[in-house]
Amino acid sequence: MREFAHLGEMVAHLATMAAAETLALHHGLKKCAVAIEKTAKQEIGEYQGEVGPFAGWVELADGTKADRLAQGFTENDPLLRNGKLRASISHQIHGLDAVVGSDSDIMVYQELGTEHIPPRAVLGPAAIRNKELILKTLGQAAAEGLLYGAGSTLTALE
Repeated sequence: MREFAHLGEMVAHLATMAAAETLALHHGLKKCAVAIEKTAKQEIGEYQGEVGPFAGWVELADGTKADRLAQGFTENDPLLRNGKLRASISHQIHGLDAVVGSDSDIMVYQELGTEHIPPRAVLGPAAIRNKELILKTLGQAAAEGLLYGAGSTLTALE
């Protein structure tokens, strides 16, 4: 147990612990967001099975396959034409908030589906596929932040 010479020393230590906790969680969120982004990008062009509440991707319609071929693309690589949709996926970290998403309207249509397009969710399934990493990383980050000053370091998140 740590002992303090005076109340001011304890207050300073608690403030340092709070900052260490925030820093550790920020680094953990960054690691998780990068993993989700990478997984989402890898899903583009490959049929995905059902995961969690997200349905598996249905085969492209024959008309879509023919249109893809006519435009010079491969016949059967769902969501992949010129790579712009994949490139639109990114992440942002602001303090203790992480966002993985796309600024493409096409991603919204594919993620949710439309009257003519069945949903081919990418972002939600990518998060679910990284569930174990997320739990382990954020749990470790929380523990390391709380243990700051107890002889532990934040190196495990690097």
